[in-house]
Amino acid sequence: MSIIKIDINSSKFQAELEKTIIFTDKVNKLFGWVYNPQEEVNEGVQMGLARNKMMYGKRFCPCFMVEVINDTPKSVEDRICPCKPAIEKEIPEDGVCHCGIYCTPEYAQNKKIEMGMEEAVHTHSRGLTQEEAKILLNEKELDGDELTSLLEARELGMVNFKLVDVREHMEWQMGHIEGADKLVPTSSFFAALEDAKLNKNENIILYCHVGSRSAHCARILGDMGYTKIGNLTYGIVSYGGEIER
Repeated sequence: MSIIKIDINSSKFQAELEKTIIFTDKVNKLFGWVYNPQEEVNEGVQMGLARNKMMYGKRFCPCFMVEVINDTPKSVEDRICPCKPAIEKEIPEDGVCHCGIYCTPEYAQNKKIEMGMEEAVHTHSRGLTQEEAKILLNEKELDGDELTSLLEARELGMVNFKLVDVREHMEWQMGHIEGADKLVPTSSFFAALEDAKLNKNENIILYCHVGSRSAHCARILGDMGYTKIGNLTYGIVSYGGEIER
């Protein structure tokens, strides 16, 4: 099959795109789904569906390769929108399809909260709401801005968690994050953990120098049955908040 070049500005493509938007509107209505609040995701998928319709005669999901065998186009995993894996597994289990355009209302609402939260955290335009803080607290990986926002939210009584330093005692003395609750050195981890008396069901955020020791400790705690572990991904060196010495 020869390469087909499609001009997205052509009247033919724009007409197909308009039909595709009507099609995705109908899919959402049929299944009780909603669009992703990230409009660029929906636009990209709709353009991909329109392209595939023009090229192959079917709205194959644009995130999956289409192969032409004996002049017959076939999508990997037979992904034709709305595809069976999305209907039966992805949306019921994850709240969103692989391509990202179709979501449950609950997923879309949480995504809107996350989008607002991300802007607040990284631009410091405002503090987190309690709902945003609770969602952020359940992230497994956090950056310095996110930890700063969570410590502020904890100070305001919005959330509760333990901030645990897993570096060594000497490193702690040289400087630790203001608000850190416990020191559980990696070199004596299990004994120090017993002394720390952390609850397996409480939120715990770990940090070290650059994030490698704390990531290792997070895996150990997970294996031990601790259920709510977060990690400061790049360690104290990435943290821009107050350091206590």
